[in-house]
Amino acid sequence: MPFFAAVFSAARCLAQVPRLATVASVAATLALVAPASACAQSTTDASASAWGLGLAVSADRKPYRDFDDKVQPLPLLTYENRWISIAGPGVDFKLPSVGPVGLRLRSRFGFEGYEAKDSPWLAGMNERKGSVWLGAAATWHTDAVQLSAELLADASGHSKGRQFTLKADRRFQVGAFDITPRLAVQQQDRKYVDYYYGVESSEALLARPAYEGSSAVNLQVGVRVGYTLAPRQWLFVDVSTTRLGSSIRNSPLVNRSSQPAVTAGFLYRF
Repeated sequence: MPFFAAVFSAARCLAQVPRLATVASVAATLALVAPASACAQSTTDASASAWGLGLAVSADRKPYRDFDDKVQPLPLLTYENRWISIAGPGVDFKLPSVGPVGLRLRSRFGFEGYEAKDSPWLAGMNERKGSVWLGAAATWHTDAVQLSAELLADASGHSKGRQFTLKADRRFQVGAFDITPRLAVQQQDRKYVDYYYGVESSEALLARPAYEGSSAVNLQVGVRVGYTLAPRQWLFVDVSTTRLGSSIRNSPLVNRSSQPAVTAGFLYRF
């Protein structure tokens, strides 16, 4: 279909921009931005559409040795109606719910990857490109917590890997503030880890031996704090850290066991 082809083509082009790698935390945060800001602005018509514009500033420390980390501004765009949800680098197509479980088809592009010039330790390495991810997600709302599961596969063919994520979060409203702590477990398969953290024999050096990655399980804890300036204006700060799986930590390209990230932004809902 032309529409799906256009979405895929645009995402693939953006995923191949290597200098956007420093805004990976924005990609994760935006998955929370759309529903949170929608809660701050209720609507009486469930079929109505809502969209927003804003700006975020993000910083995260990639685990690669001596990596050239940068603080990066990024425009925010959100859109939501009965059938579609757009939050920055991700597009969800909503499916009919099964009882209390909401189902979606999901597409997003990731900011993984690097160029050899990003670190002296990566000199002589082939470029690792960001990927377009396609898959499905399920969400279950309970009185105590929101649970979600997501399975995505690399549709761009770069890593040819898969990622599976389980997440629990809970939103608390305290006056004009909203606080959303979260806990997530993510499994990345062997192909993903080997592509982004492995070292091929042709890339090996005395100080950088060949390395073949295996599947990894990462654990993330985070919290987002939002503040409603006015009915349509929302500020937020998101702080998280991800404990990397052992097969990532053991890579000769890596010298950190965790990946912290901070994102702050402003969103105006129309």
